[in-house]
Amino acid sequence: MPAPPEEPTAPAAPAEAPALPAEPPPPLTTRERFRRRLGRARTGMGTTVVGIFRRGVSDEAWDELEESLIAADVGVEATLEIVAGLRARAKEEGVRTGEEALALLKEVLRLELSVADRTLHRCADGATSVWLVTGVNGTGKTTSIGKLAARSVRHGDRVVLAAADTFRAAAAEQLELWGERAGARVVRQGPGADPAAVAFDGWQAASAAGADLLVVDTAGRLQNKTALMAELSKVKRVLEREAGPCDEVLLVLDATTGQNGLAQAKAFLEAVDVTGIVLTKLDGTAKGGIVVAIQRQLGIPVKLVGLGEDVDDLADFDPDAFVDALFATAAGDGDTPDAEDRAAGER
Repeated sequence: MPAPPEEPTAPAAPAEAPALPAEPPPPLTTRERFRRRLGRARTGMGTTVVGIFRRGVSDEAWDELEESLIAADVGVEATLEIVAGLRARAKEEGVRTGEEALALLKEVLRLELSVADRTLHRCADGATSVWLVTGVNGTGKTTSIGKLAARSVRHGDRVVLAAADTFRAAAAEQLELWGERAGARVVRQGPGADPAAVAFDGWQAASAAGADLLVVDTAGRLQNKTALMAELSKVKRVLEREAGPCDEVLLVLDATTGQNGLAQAKAFLEAVDVTGIVLTKLDGTAKGGIVVAIQRQLGIPVKLVGLGEDVDDLADFDPDAFVDALFATAAGDGDTPDAEDRAAGER
């Protein structure tokens, strides 16, 4: 019996071209980053102030502005001075509309935050720079050090981290994890070791390796304030004996603690000469006025701010971008909050 004829086979489908990899989105500008991450502060402060001035310029509006700035943690004394100055300028310049008053407020806030220098200083002769980082435990101190290390390594620096917070059990382990993630070497000793000895070892290791930067993590809490301040002073003395004056002494504050953080800051100022503030969790507070309060009460520049949890979310503080972000969407300047804006406001 003859075999049945074979059915014709269908032509093979043409192979699909491999999908091209998606191009990474362009990096956000500083202005865009501040706008996207300060949704909560914008809602808490910017929207309120804009609403006040939408009703016009009056004695009641100025009184409401005072209440709003105080609620935003600008501070009572600073608020009274700022609003008194605004009222005087508004009268002198013939400000009649809420739009003009808001523009004047933004100008005054920018002036409040203007300082000559917010740079993170490095050793001028190319030797190893030394940054000492301090602050109360829980402010994000060790995480900020890790993010600082990551961005420094990305810029081509060889970085050493010294785990001199030996009184908190998990501090050295946390710093080691950040060191691995960032590509930085971590120098540590056992729990309860002398912090000054760890700082010394860190300097020795950084100097021997020709590292560009040594960042020293310090204790944020001991049994009492006197012991903590004495320990910080000792660490700084040991570093300066070996390396000369620290290029930066950075104090880490949590923006969500508001005025309480300023009380903490004053205690640290008694122990070490702080050169700059790292203000963490700025994206998580509705009280953005704390930046003004720090500048006013401490007289120390905010150099870095935390705008999120990612490694790239430790940003150089930009006063213009900050003020713009507080009032941008609320002022109806053409921007609308996107999903990331809304998420920032909900965190």
